[in-house]
Amino acid sequence: MKIVVLDGYTSNPGDLSWDGLEALGELTVYDRTDNDFKTIVKRIGDSQVVIVNKVKITREILDACPNIEYIGILSTICNYVDLEAAAERGIPVCNVPKYGTYAIAQHTFALLLGVCNHVGHHSHEVRKGRWSECPDFCFWDYPLVELKGKTLGIIGYGKIGQTVGEIAEAFGMHVLAYDRHINLNNNLDRYADFEYLISHSDVISLHCPLTDYSRHVINKNTISKMRDGVIIVNTSHGDLIVEDDLREALDSGKIFFAALDVLSEEPPSEDNPLVLTENCIVTPHIAWATKARREILIRTAVLNLEAFLDGEPMNVVNF
Repeated sequence: MKIVVLDGYTSNPGDLSWDGLEALGELTVYDRTDNDFKTIVKRIGDSQVVIVNKVKITREILDACPNIEYIGILSTICNYVDLEAAAERGIPVCNVPKYGTYAIAQHTFALLLGVCNHVGHHSHEVRKGRWSECPDFCFWDYPLVELKGKTLGIIGYGKIGQTVGEIAEAFGMHVLAYDRHINLNNNLDRYADFEYLISHSDVISLHCPLTDYSRHVINKNTISKMRDGVIIVNTSHGDLIVEDDLREALDSGKIFFAALDVLSEEPPSEDNPLVLTENCIVTPHIAWATKARREILIRTAVLNLEAFLDGEPMNVVNF
């Protein structure tokens, strides 16, 4: 059996092993593959197993590669594979769910604390000699924000959102949570309806999947209902936010700060307005990427393929 990994570098830049996949067949790993039809088809060739992260597997590619029997995704997100076309051909598409929970929750607070304390900036200024030259025993360039007593609104209350809520409570924050799939009659104090959450939160953190309902959930209208000086954190999907509306609110001061690990276009263009906005922290989609989480990601991808070969596929997203 031939196995091809089309874009393995971000999952394994060389600090992990592909031995688990290699034990299951003749393995070829490409660090990167452009989303070019001819290139993708050539690299897949007569492989029966295709493993991808962000390479697009379209209906046309499936037509051109009739030997494909299985598609594994090195991610939870499945947007890059035509799930319907794969299902029509009897090809299971298997993802890796929930592997990044703790790393993403940790990065959420790395971003939030970056807004509140600006540790990196102040450390840089010390290295430049500003503290040595300071007439006082301390200095700060940004307002320093204490989280205790603030309200954190979490949009999307799956495993990641729940973990973020637990960490927030450890900081002494009040937690509000909204999720379309949660019954508000559960009598749990932290659950709130959407309108209440966005109008009563000091910090809003996004942890929902990208769906037709959630796309552009942060927009000019919803921003207008938020508290003045709110902080927005997004470690989920760039398209949850209308970026021009966010930029406008950052410029006006309606939103105090945004902290983002994802953008609508990745990598962004050099003139992306959010990358160039001073009161916006942007990290390059790394919340998921701790070595511990990537080990779990690759191990689960191997287990998914083993289950398929045993006739009992798991984590199937298209049947």
